[in-house]
Amino acid sequence: MRYISTRGSAPVLDFEAATLAGLASDGGLYLPDAWPTMTRDEIAALAGLSYVDTAVAVMAPFVGDAMTREELKALCDQAYGRFSHAAVVPLVQLDHDQWLLELFHGPTLAFKDVALQLLGLFFERFLAGTDKRLTIVGATSGDTGSAAIDAVAGREGIDIFMLHPVGRISDVQRRQMTTVLSPNVYNIAIEGSFDDAQALVKAMFNDRAFSTKFALSAVNSINWARLMAQVVYFFYAAVRLGAPDREVAFAVPTGNFGDVFAGYVAARMGLPVAKLVVATNVNDILHRALSTGDYSKGGVQQTPTPSMDIQVSSNFERLLFDLGDRDGAALATQMAGFESSGAMRLTNAQSEGAAALFQSDRVDLDDMTLAMRWAHEHAGQVIDPHTAIGLAAALRLDVPAGVPIVTLATAHPAKFGDAVERATGVRPSLPTRVGDLFDREERYATLPATFDAITAYITERARPSA
Repeated sequence: MRYISTRGSAPVLDFEAATLAGLASDGGLYLPDAWPTMTRDEIAALAGLSYVDTAVAVMAPFVGDAMTREELKALCDQAYGRFSHAAVVPLVQLDHDQWLLELFHGPTLAFKDVALQLLGLFFERFLAGTDKRLTIVGATSGDTGSAAIDAVAGREGIDIFMLHPVGRISDVQRRQMTTVLSPNVYNIAIEGSFDDAQALVKAMFNDRAFSTKFALSAVNSINWARLMAQVVYFFYAAVRLGAPDREVAFAVPTGNFGDVFAGYVAARMGLPVAKLVVATNVNDILHRALSTGDYSKGGVQQTPTPSMDIQVSSNFERLLFDLGDRDGAALATQMAGFESSGAMRLTNAQSEGAAALFQSDRVDLDDMTLAMRWAHEHAGQVIDPHTAIGLAAALRLDVPAGVPIVTLATAHPAKFGDAVERATGVRPSLPTRVGDLFDREERYATLPATFDAITAYITERARPSA
């Protein structure tokens, strides 16, 4: 399996090199040079398999010869053995048509664990027996940071620097990062938005002197290996609901477009996906792009769904590349225009290609609250605000009779206890394994959102690559 950049001029890499690199050297994102496919019989054969065995079957074509299936299975056993539910990602029925896929049973109570527990093990395996060091830099709107830190804390050969927007994530999200006191973990609260943090991370990757000195790598969904791991649960859920003999629709609460792009990959591999619903909050750049072709930044509004308070969805570039006949030079020009002006029009091919599979919906605060109440009153389920954005869109989705609709439940409700309690009157409790979170010591730095300030901080603390 070979990996190419969306912008067309970076070196072609294998799975190991693409995983360690994260962002491509031309500023683009890596993805496979061709989509592997699964036949109806191969998809049907997933019925009854464990999550680990499903993961091996789905991911093996992407991994290629970077490791054997047995080695991949051993890493999956280790990663998913830390989840608190035997099914890893259990399905919960809400009514005749509506389902939840619970993705929050990992150690940090969010869907990011599904990919990042595995990514941390990939990093460790690829560095083993070498004198290489990896410096991970990431930006988080809430859950990526804690999941990435948990996955790599204490691992040999790795330092991690995680940026989060000060005051714009929940207390639980912040503490899950800042109470990890391993010597290779550094948390940085920046005085800005998530988009500012994400832009700083991209700037560090694109600064050749800095990125080569420290062998930078990424844990955000710009890293292909993370998206690959997320493809698995679309197959796992769909097969349990009748695939390949019936289509399944998915509603995905979306900020950075990574999770829903994983669903697109599953469809490209042959999974019968009726519709992928891109559910945004009022920070609706993706809804505007998919419904009108207008991909233009606006101001970021703070909401009870901080992981979705984003106006630049980095993974959208992968979709535009795939729908634009994989013309890296054309996309590089298109993205350069967006990066300089903050505005871009999708081409006809991009808009029409997206419309064949995607539907978008903008969910405001009132509809989010109503969805939380509906889940609690009609199905006995307490859900977090992000999941409620997806569910609100799912409840409005018009699909043919008999097509189940799966909302991705992306975080444990206790991570957003105040918002859940306001909507439902119920105060969700943290699981006992993290019940002492508010008694733990915190450690983090607060810095201005400038390239010089952040790189100076990292330079003083990171250990250069060998």
